[in-house]
Amino acid sequence: MALSDSVTTCLSPAVHYVICKLGFEEEGTYDVNNVVSENGEVHWQAVTEHVHYLEADRCVDYIRSIRSLGPVCESVNLHFRSLSKEQFVAQYALWFHWTNYTELFLEVFDVLQYAQTTEVALGLMKLTSCLERALGDVYLLIGKDCPFLLRDLLASEQLAVVFGQVVMDVLRVFIGSPCGLNLRNVLWHGFASPQEIPAKYCAMLLFLTAGLGQLLQTYLLQTEHILVHRPYVTFISLEELDAFPDLNHETLSVAEELVQVSNFVLKTMLPIWMAALTAFKQSRYADCVILLLPQLEVGIRLLFTTTNKCPHRLLTAESSALYTTFDEMLTKHLGNGEINQLPPVLEEPAMASALKEFLWDFLNHQEGPRIRDRLSHGEINLKTFPREIANQIVAFAITLLCRFSGEDMAAFKEHQLVKPLMNSANCYRSRFHTISRLKKQVLECMKSVHLWPELLTVSEEHVQAIKGLEGNIEASTLILKMAEILSQLQQYLPQHCYSSDDPISGVVSERLLTELCDRQTSTLYSPRPVLEVLVVLRKISTQCHQVSEQVAASVKLRFGQWMKKALRSRQRHNYLRMLNSITFLSAVLRLILVLITLELVNVHLACEKNPFDYQQYLKFLKSVLQYTENLVTYTSPEKNKWDETTELTNKALIKIRKFIDRKLTLTQSA
Repeated sequence: MALSDSVTTCLSPAVHYVICKLGFEEEGTYDVNNVVSENGEVHWQAVTEHVHYLEADRCVDYIRSIRSLGPVCESVNLHFRSLSKEQFVAQYALWFHWTNYTELFLEVFDVLQYAQTTEVALGLMKLTSCLERALGDVYLLIGKDCPFLLRDLLASEQLAVVFGQVVMDVLRVFIGSPCGLNLRNVLWHGFASPQEIPAKYCAMLLFLTAGLGQLLQTYLLQTEHILVHRPYVTFISLEELDAFPDLNHETLSVAEELVQVSNFVLKTMLPIWMAALTAFKQSRYADCVILLLPQLEVGIRLLFTTTNKCPHRLLTAESSALYTTFDEMLTKHLGNGEINQLPPVLEEPAMASALKEFLWDFLNHQEGPRIRDRLSHGEINLKTFPREIANQIVAFAITLLCRFSGEDMAAFKEHQLVKPLMNSANCYRSRFHTISRLKKQVLECMKSVHLWPELLTVSEEHVQAIKGLEGNIEASTLILKMAEILSQLQQYLPQHCYSSDDPISGVVSERLLTELCDRQTSTLYSPRPVLEVLVVLRKISTQCHQVSEQVAASVKLRFGQWMKKALRSRQRHNYLRMLNSITFLSAVLRLILVLITLELVNVHLACEKNPFDYQQYLKFLKSVLQYTENLVTYTSPEKNKWDETTELTNKALIKIRKFIDRKLTLTQSA
């Protein structure tokens, strides 16, 4: 029997008791009229009197509070179920406006009428994320930087000022504290199955949200503040996320079969998987991803705890320890320093790499979509969640279902609808790691520089007129120095892309950069020295791109003014100096792009340098960065210091040549 069949809960005994039993211990009914009036006004004092505190330090006594609030939650749940939709809207809808998503709370009310467990869990996840976002907006009425963690947000002085400390303590009983029910975290991290979340807690949070709206209205009237809602995060360049082919109904039907037999799925979580696939079919893409992400986490946690022989960590941690979450499961080493054994269980190295790179790309990398963070913290408009992202998450999930479907189900891997997904997974490369972003930057910068020859300029005779000026270094001399530098690195370059006749030409450089960027560079487990080097390389690339864009814009502007004879004598002379500089500037930008790309593909060798050599290497990179920053300044429309640019480039080339002569680059260490 697979372990996924034998697991009946992912809640530890203590957490299971708190969520599933503690709030049911006090028998008897509670009169709902004590906490709410006929017109829907929440009587907060009657609610807060159920919060108990420890005598020693006056901290919330979560056990006693949950036990005491249990009957209140049940009475609120029954109260809501006794109301028609029209009655609920009339009494409560106004008090959800502060969340900027009233419809969601009306949907949760509908869910409570039928108490279907999966829908209640989904409603609770959406409710908590929206509530957190709204509370963050309230925090910003008087605070500056909104805390990232819900726990810190609920404990903030700012919210206590608006709502009162005891009100915030009520909320912390339900969400935001690992000592309380902690409903948000146990759901979003995939620990709780739908049947383990009592519907009455969802009803109570719906009730409390309305009560917070009433308190907020009073505060806004007293202070004359205006609540401003932060804009939602919008996803741009969705094509960058396109890793898997588009899913159709036939593929989703195969996925439903896989869910039933895959060892990746805990049987207690089966309803959630089916609901997620149904949501995708119904074009409810946010619902689909909200349901699916925690299941990916619990499935990988099952693999992680099995392969690392720590089955107890499949369960929720107690409040004194950390959960086993994606962040730890994707690291190279465990907390005790031992090697994480998760990759070997995936068998195929490509699959192991793809799994981690895909998850890091979509969930963790700062420049990636960070789907889970943004969904769980309410930063995304659920009504317009992109199908493209949901398609990628579902397709990736199908590959995991298939990979762990058991030997007797091997035929699924060769299924004509599944095989393209498996191939896409095995070929996946990170798109949002710093290394990947730098490669993208380099190619975009090269493309920008490559367009320079197409810029319209005045005739060569006009440019030649200023070449005899005192202090002006010939462009050809600088280009010769660049060619010499590149020849020293010739052995490290792809020979079929290199031309000794004209090593610095635009065509040759573009071929070199394309070839180098296409080389696979590990993006997993980048130590600190590697990340420090990448930061500097990216800054250099950014500055080069800015120089390219500035020069192109200036050439275009000045040529138009020249043709209209709108330039004064000094401006004409400066324009011709600029054209003279373009020849070597385009070459030096190409040289720097080749240099930093060579360093990029060898970046992991930074860890092999001794501390002194590493610091010298960083110092060199920062000197190149300084040069590119000065180039940005000198080539700006405000400065137009073209002679200084020439002198600056000459000094930079001398410094680069000396460093390469000493064979201190990462490329020369390979």
